[in-house]
Amino acid sequence: MKHTEFLPMTPEEVTARGWDCVDIVLVTGDAYVDHPSFAMALIGRVLENQGYRVAILAQPKWTSATDFKKFGRPRLFFGVSSGNMDSMINKYTHNRKIRSNDDYSPGGLPNFRPDRATMIYAQRAKEACPDAPVVIGGIEATMRRFAHYDYWSDKVRKSVLLDSKADLLVYGMGEHQIIEIARRLAKGEKITALRDIRGTAYAPGAKETAELDIPDAIELPTAGEVTSDRVKFSTATRISYEESNPYNAKTLIQKSEGRAVVQNPPAFPLTTEEIDLVYSLPYTKKAHPSYNQPVPALEMIKDSIVIHRGCFGGCAFCSLTLHQGRFIQSRSENSVFRETEKLLKTPRHPGNISDLGAPSANMYRMGGKDIKVCKQCRKTSCLYPAICPNLGTDHKPLLSLMRRIRSIKSLKKAFVASGIRMDLALECGEYISEIARFHTSGQLKVAPEHISPETLSVMKKPSMEVFKEFAAKFLSESKKAGKEQYLVLYFISAHPGSTLAGMAELAVFLRERRIRPQQINDFLPAPMELATSIYHTGLDPFTLKPVYVPKKEAERRMQRALLQYFKPENRPLIIKALRRINRLDLMRRIL
Repeated sequence: MKHTEFLPMTPEEVTARGWDCVDIVLVTGDAYVDHPSFAMALIGRVLENQGYRVAILAQPKWTSATDFKKFGRPRLFFGVSSGNMDSMINKYTHNRKIRSNDDYSPGGLPNFRPDRATMIYAQRAKEACPDAPVVIGGIEATMRRFAHYDYWSDKVRKSVLLDSKADLLVYGMGEHQIIEIARRLAKGEKITALRDIRGTAYAPGAKETAELDIPDAIELPTAGEVTSDRVKFSTATRISYEESNPYNAKTLIQKSEGRAVVQNPPAFPLTTEEIDLVYSLPYTKKAHPSYNQPVPALEMIKDSIVIHRGCFGGCAFCSLTLHQGRFIQSRSENSVFRETEKLLKTPRHPGNISDLGAPSANMYRMGGKDIKVCKQCRKTSCLYPAICPNLGTDHKPLLSLMRRIRSIKSLKKAFVASGIRMDLALECGEYISEIARFHTSGQLKVAPEHISPETLSVMKKPSMEVFKEFAAKFLSESKKAGKEQYLVLYFISAHPGSTLAGMAELAVFLRERRIRPQQINDFLPAPMELATSIYHTGLDPFTLKPVYVPKKEAERRMQRALLQYFKPENRPLIIKALRRINRLDLMRRIL
């Protein structure tokens, strides 16, 4: 086998490798793109590296089990995921309308995956091979592992593990878990014996549930209780977040209609050596040659380099803490350098790196000064309400990495397009200077999200003063470098805690500074996020204090109109909003 080959996606490709069967079939709602930014490619290469025969079943037809029989019964298991996104977010907008495109499909065409893809795929895999273990994972499984609020049906749904009838659920990034699952199944263990693996959840049968006794486990409010009681829902949310630190988390149990979902503590973070290995595997970094149209998501990231994973920001509207973890897992400088050199040597490469980044661009190699303190901590954020005094915010390792990348002779530019955490950047003026001088393409994207202290508090974001200070320093450093550069700002409309009055003040702020946001993030409640819990219950899950939630579509439209005050078609909605809050005095300052 040539190491540059794609993982097989057809029975013919399996035969060409000389295999008589497949060990693992990975099912995904995305097109098969052999790039580490595509989860199934990454997991497939990790398993291949361990010696397993892996096939990819990408975007199968789901109305019958026929496609799921394509490779025969996998010797070990089916691994099922909706893809890089929750299938409902992928398919529907915030106002529940079907999106016209899917960036993870060839040609960006929609309708290549079903609603609630993880559940449907798992059920079809069971139909195809009833005796084959089915393991679900990915972002959709991670964020729907317990009873959760589902925005699209406007109700609390039970765990996807129960709905899908899968044998095991992997939550988080999954490398440690999937290797152990494959190894133990290959040794002859039954899937029902794999109940002690970190970063997994399982569902005991009714009889086992009745006799369930796990020392030190925490029992969440039941699925029935969180469905009918908003305080119970908030309590379950709080506990889930407090028990997300792999170094001190306890086993969680949630009962549901005579069954239970048992979640083992999270997997430990990858070491530098482990994450280096993951990114050094022989990805082709191309879409499978069977596609005759490009996959837009690949076009967006094909020239980017991931330098770390994880985020300790803990923003209320983000799933990173629960999926990638709050402990930063950084690649070595050598690993990033080698990948950059290899990418630049690609035939006809333009010489630019589109993004040298990560979930938050400037958390590389950051962590606790005293790791013992971190291992005992149960806070959801290291940055809110202020930077933790135990957090090391040294940007020197990142600066060293950036400078070494810039030393590559064939490199023209290495841009930083990932979000910069502005409060961290202010800890290092040298970092802001180098970003302005070497890593900005004329526009730098940052996300202040709002200006209202009350709304920012709900979001768990820093104050507007942080943005103002960062903006002043970045623009000053740009000027020193002889460059005319700008900040592109991102804001969220209709987030829990956001009022019409607060949005009107934001409109004034924007107009006075001649800022015209072209892209608006309308808040979309994604499963299991803190902001979604608040949206559903109207309560802060940590204090149980009421939080204002703009739910009516009429108000959501007015909030969006205020953010885009400069569009003539928004004028009637803005006037209506100002009348509603009795602030017509702001009309001249906005319109």
